Amino acid sequence: MRGQAIVEARDVVLSFGETPALRGATFAADRGEIVAVMGPSGSGKTTLLHCLAGILAPTAGEIHFAGGRIDNRSEHDRSSLRREHFGFVFQFGQLVPELTVEENVALPLLLGGARRAAALAEARGWLERLGLSGAHARRSGELSGGQAQRVALARGMINRPQVLFADEPTGSLDSLTGEHVMDLLVAAAREHGTTVVLVTHEPRVAVYADREVIVRDGLVHALAADRSGS
Repeated sequence: MRGQAIVEARDVVLSFGETPALRGATFAADRGEIVAVMGPSGSGKTTLLHCLAGILAPTAGEIHFAGGRIDNRSEHDRSSLRREHFGFVFQFGQLVPELTVEENVALPLLLGGARRAAALAEARGWLERLGLSGAHARRSGELSGGQAQRVALARGMINRPQVLFADEPTGSLDSLTGEHVMDLLVAAAREHGTTVVLVTHEPRVAVYADREVIVRDGLVHALAADRSGS
């Protein structure tokens, strides 16, 4: 339901050594919303994503998910949270080269304790949906960039996450392939009511979002009005 923040950063501060990355960043994404987080390299947008996802713990401020604070939880608890409620798609896919395509997609389910046969069957369903039904036994090195990113999308969505974090998901793709991947990403997110936090520096990718914000010098600024029509 729109108007209910599912993931939120409140006055978040984080530095790497003497270098400040976030200087009091505040951000919120509603349930089912797709938000594009834009900004130049080094602005702090990926650091913000990592804080929202519980990968990094800020030195000050708070991170909330589904009404509860998560930045003060243990790494074990945050890891469980990521496995059970979050999905991830990164710029270069980050597939495991030793695994087949279907094993890569099934990995979140397998790590969560699902039976192998059931996890692989679910993975094959996602591969068919994304036009990769004949690629289930391949390794990542046998895939094109667009195919690898579709595999990464299937892996990110297989556990039907409440929030999908996408960090430059089309950054290594040509324009046409990137548009195809974004069409698939948005369609999958809309169908399952998944919130998407999309980090990008490309305006052609940001147009897929309901709303855009920009990160500059470690702070979050509104960039454009809501385009969702809601």
